[in-house]
Amino acid sequence: RGAIARALLRDAPVLLLDEATSALDAESEAHVQEALDRLASERTTLVIAHRLSTIRKADKIVVMDKGCVVDEGRHDELLSRGGLYARLYELQFNED
Repeated sequence: RGAIARALLRDAPVLLLDEATSALDAESEAHVQEALDRLASERTTLVIAHRLSTIRKADKIVVMDKGCVVDEGRHDELLSRGGLYARLYELQFNED
């Protein structure tokens, strides 16, 4: 989390977030995600995530499986296609 703060203080034009909220509980993740959403809106942001809740608002989501791109699009588009993203989303949010 310190690296995120440093990048924002430097006003970095590009943010690379690699599992930035993976170690957080759900409540903390929601607070951090809200702050990141506000700050990322003014920057190019590349997010690597297994928790799909962190990328729902992304302009473009690239779905990878075994090192290959298998789909891309916005959250709603990917859900409607019923592919890997939709299956993973269903698994993650039915467990909660």
